Amino acid sequence: MYDERLTAPRSWWLLPVGAGVCLGLILLRFGPVPAAIGLVAGVLLCAAALSSYGSARIRVVQGSLVAGEARVPVEALGEAWPLDRAETVAWRTAKADPRAFMLLRSYVPTALRVEVSDPQDPTPYLYLSTRAPEKLAAALEAARAGQRPA
Repeated sequence: MYDERLTAPRSWWLLPVGAGVCLGLILLRFGPVPAAIGLVAGVLLCAAALSSYGSARIRVVQGSLVAGEARVPVEALGEAWPLDRAETVAWRTAKADPRAFMLLRSYVPTALRVEVSDPQDPTPYLYLSTRAPEKLAAALEAARAGQRPA
């Protein structure tokens, strides 16, 4: 129903190049071969870390919301509120509850806040960075409607 990958911005892919150049320059003192190895290793390691960081996904599948490592049945979720840029910053900082589950990516300017209605769960809400908060809220509502008996 809904699937989004929170990939890192294209400009961030210059970071592995910078890390590789720095490591290569550090190892240049030991000769050109260690410098070349440092350059390649720095680029590859930093690129792998960046790819891993940007691999977080948000999905609504089979009656569940899957956000990163969390899997929550939609019947355990309450109302969903799409947040604009200003509200996104507020809920990341001053309004944030330390008990909340946050799938936070600073490079995504908008988010969705979803109340947790399960009384057994101590998590008050889910904060999900998403580029399409309205679509995610609609997908959750559609999944919730599909769960109800007719």
